[in-house]
Amino acid sequence: MAGGMKNRIEVIKPGWFTTVQDLGRYGSQHYGVPVSGAMDRFAAVVANRLAGNHDQAAVLECTLMGPELLFQQDTVIAVTGADLSATIDDKNIPLWTCINAPCHSRLRFGARRSGFRAYLALAGGIDVPMVLGSRSTHYSSATGGFQGRPLQPGDILSTGRSAEPTEQPIGKQFPDRLRPQYNRSVTLRIIPGSQQEYFSEDALIILTGSSYTITPQSDRMGYRLAGPKIVRTGSTNVISDGAVMGTVQVPANEQPLLLMADGQTTGGYPKIGVVISADLPLAAQLMPGETIRFSTCTVTEAQTILRNRYALLDAALPAR
Repeated sequence: MAGGMKNRIEVIKPGWFTTVQDLGRYGSQHYGVPVSGAMDRFAAVVANRLAGNHDQAAVLECTLMGPELLFQQDTVIAVTGADLSATIDDKNIPLWTCINAPCHSRLRFGARRSGFRAYLALAGGIDVPMVLGSRSTHYSSATGGFQGRPLQPGDILSTGRSAEPTEQPIGKQFPDRLRPQYNRSVTLRIIPGSQQEYFSEDALIILTGSSYTITPQSDRMGYRLAGPKIVRTGSTNVISDGAVMGTVQVPANEQPLLLMADGQTTGGYPKIGVVISADLPLAAQLMPGETIRFSTCTVTEAQTILRNRYALLDAALPAR
């Protein structure tokens, strides 16, 4: 594929819930606009770097049942995140690897092996209009992405202009030792919140000593969890304040809620803690029926963990 070329990809089958996402729509939260963006930002960044893109380039987020895509030109791609049995022309392809999808070939996904969301980066990124500084899809408000919705059969995706071929080394891999392991039960580290006065004295002990199951009433906005109750005390009238991805709220039913990428910008339920940024990708790869445990972490520890993770990423795959 010549450098600077724009490619077209036809959607044959859309998959279950395939959307265009980037790293999110920041700067408009004070207007009530959610950040959105990739649920697993780490997998999205790695996919982009493998494909020769900058970190913020738009990718496809493929949920559980991925799409079938027809490439109308040779296209450099990378698939990361969940292992959904990706194939090109019915031949297995390696994940976390820069590969070429030949002209007229078809990318398909099959059975889930691990994880829940796969990320497909195309050289040049997916070219959809910027809305408030982002190409991410926010489905419930029909904002951004490809016409504000998940993909449908017959959609035609276009890429931006790609990097020169020398910047897209076919076969380049993200090292095995740095790839996340997606399990069906994970422990997420949280920083205790500032509203502990709204909870019983042993609330944090219960939260960190219990297992919680993700219920079917969960989506990109947030996970409803089922498990031991987090007892609230005192007034239930909490003044709404800012909320971010990873916030753990406790509503009146005393079952925790974990806000995710499409979560609201403010919330009036008391917050018992916030999942650290480094652990949010693991949460993004869980599906209903799987389980979460929590442990506490300090701000300093959280910052160190995140810095170390991206230092290893930068050493293996420098950003453009």
